[in-house]
Amino acid sequence: MITGEPSGGDSHQARKSQVWEAHQIFIKEVLDVEIMEDAPLIQFGRAERSGPQTVHNDALVITAILANYEVGRIFIDSGSSADILFGEAYDQMQLGDVFLEKVNTSLYGFAGEVVHPRGMVSLPLTMGKENARKTCLLKLLVVDVPSAYNVILGRPTLNTFQAVISTYHVKIKFPTPGGIGEVQGDPLQSRRCYVDVIRRGEKRGGDDTQD
Repeated sequence: MITGEPSGGDSHQARKSQVWEAHQIFIKEVLDVEIMEDAPLIQFGRAERSGPQTVHNDALVITAILANYEVGRIFIDSGSSADILFGEAYDQMQLGDVFLEKVNTSLYGFAGEVVHPRGMVSLPLTMGKENARKTCLLKLLVVDVPSAYNVILGRPTLNTFQAVISTYHVKIKFPTPGGIGEVQGDPLQSRRCYVDVIRRGEKRGGDDTQD
């Protein structure tokens, strides 16, 4: 579910050191973030549609660099008030619990179910390409529940990046010192996640029926 080798080294200690260094580099940038008053206008044009050319209802699912890992199945959810990193994905990153902070706040799902996070972790997220690239330090809740996604990025991340999304164009855009950065969503990945969600729901329903 997570692809790519860590650029900080192959050992657990090297990966942890890389994340720690990233904290020191980016934390000042995050604390000093100011709204770019003179940022170029963010807009979306018809010609930008590189995804489905017919009417679609695909979720915005992207790939980005999280703590030096190329992570796919990142669901952009403007309806979420929290940024979530699912436990299975976190464990694959092999960072251990050294960066986890204890949290007492619980999460409440759409149906009112309560989820208690394993903890909170601060990790750098990079989006964009070349000069129009942006990195921000995010606080993600690590949650141990099955999911078709690796990460859910909600309003905290969108506000931190000053990002604008278009599900019609399957794209996210944000201002950077080098111009407007953008990440194109992956409709195929989105649909695979959707199928996975449906299968998980059917499986749970079948288990309930048997009980």
